[in-house]
Amino acid sequence: MQTITPEQTPVADNPHGVDVRHLHTNPHVVVTQITLEPGEVVKPHKTPVDAFFYVLEGTPVVEIEGETVTAAPDTLIPSAPRHLHSIRNESAARVRFLVVKTPNPKG
Repeated sequence: MQTITPEQTPVADNPHGVDVRHLHTNPHVVVTQITLEPGEVVKPHKTPVDAFFYVLEGTPVVEIEGETVTAAPDTLIPSAPRHLHSIRNESAARVRFLVVKTPNPKG
């Protein structure tokens, strides 16, 4: 059985300059953990596939197509393909969340 932890997974190069770790990828799905320190942002962008964000720690500000919510841990937020979205850490604490994209946009 395979087990994967973020500590075993290298930080991926990304245009946001934040801690992005691709925990699992195959042609059907990519599962990524993103960590945002206070003040860090996943800049507004669009994804060509379905995505959802699952908050593990902290209270990120999630914006999708102009709608904004401050999400608590254990909150799931879906985003449809080609919807503009961004995630900000406006708090003084670390934020961690999973991003699941399906199918894998890099297939």
